[in-house]
Amino acid sequence: MKMTSRFALTALATGVLLASTAQAQEQWTMTTTWPDNLDLIQIDRHWVELVNQLAGDELQINFRAGGTLMPGTEVFDATETGSIEASGDWPGYWAGLNPAFSPLATTTSLFNGVDYLNWIQQWGGRELYEEIYGQFNMMYLPYGITNNESGFMGRTPIASIADLEGKRLRLSGRDQGRVLEQLGGSQVTLAGGEVYQAIERGVIDAGEFSTPGVDYKAGFSEVADNWATPGWHQSASVFGVMINMDAWNALSEETQEKLRIAADATMAWSLAWSERESNEATRKFVEDGVTINQFSDEDLAQIQQVTNEVIVQGACENPDHAKVYQSMVSYLQDYATWRDVSYPFNMSRTMDNLPSLEEIEACL
Repeated sequence: MKMTSRFALTALATGVLLASTAQAQEQWTMTTTWPDNLDLIQIDRHWVELVNQLAGDELQINFRAGGTLMPGTEVFDATETGSIEASGDWPGYWAGLNPAFSPLATTTSLFNGVDYLNWIQQWGGRELYEEIYGQFNMMYLPYGITNNESGFMGRTPIASIADLEGKRLRLSGRDQGRVLEQLGGSQVTLAGGEVYQAIERGVIDAGEFSTPGVDYKAGFSEVADNWATPGWHQSASVFGVMINMDAWNALSEETQEKLRIAADATMAWSLAWSERESNEATRKFVEDGVTINQFSDEDLAQIQQVTNEVIVQGACENPDHAKVYQSMVSYLQDYATWRDVSYPFNMSRTMDNLPSLEEIEACL
């Protein structure tokens, strides 16, 4: 009788433990701004797969491609309000809500991929993502970095700043559009999935979307005869996951840390993955007969000067914008101590013409 009672109690305790474990496992719905036909979705999927492996007992994420639950433009509001727990994004899409989202997504002629990695991990960048997204009831984990974008692709040759005059160019980003306008071009805003047809039909003279790897898989070599490099308009890009703050706070600290670990691992993977993809795609673009035209050093120097002016202008319009750029330019100045000494073998860009830190700080 005693033995039977002991077994009964053991079985009861096991049942309670299993029940509590099942109840403790969070179930999240996550989507992204990227549809299945845009290769950037691979960054989102990589993070979700790592999370489901690392934190599977505590959290399972049901991932849905962009456009299957809602239009990509609606994922920010859906995550902020808690309609869904999480969504992958590119911060620049939300610059209309706060211009600080623009440099959190990309920079014109400033950071490269390694700079973003350094800045996020060691120079205070991570905290700024959390601060800006925190204004909208969200935690943010940056988990993807790609190096500079392809550049403008289209049927019209663009080989210099002079060739930008009067051209209608698909370009994403608030600061990027301002620089382009000062260089004589006109910004056209289109969703990534619309760029192919816009080039094909002549709606735009040329366009850009992402890295060569992404652009090639989007079919750009089928409609573009010319490619203008380098992609100064987006010298690197950051991607990440927006997480509703209530959903984030419902996780244990241990589970939160697993999500951060998965984000850091995905960030490193994404940079190498995108560079490999870009290298292979560049070869294919050339094999397909696309002509590559490169901006001269003199043109790039002029673009840098215009960029510096646009950055200071934006900083004086919004204190959050100023705060992010103050941190970025401070990083570049500080890192120059080692970067410039180790030139040309260092992985970051050596720069001798930065936006004025003094003017930016005056706008804080």
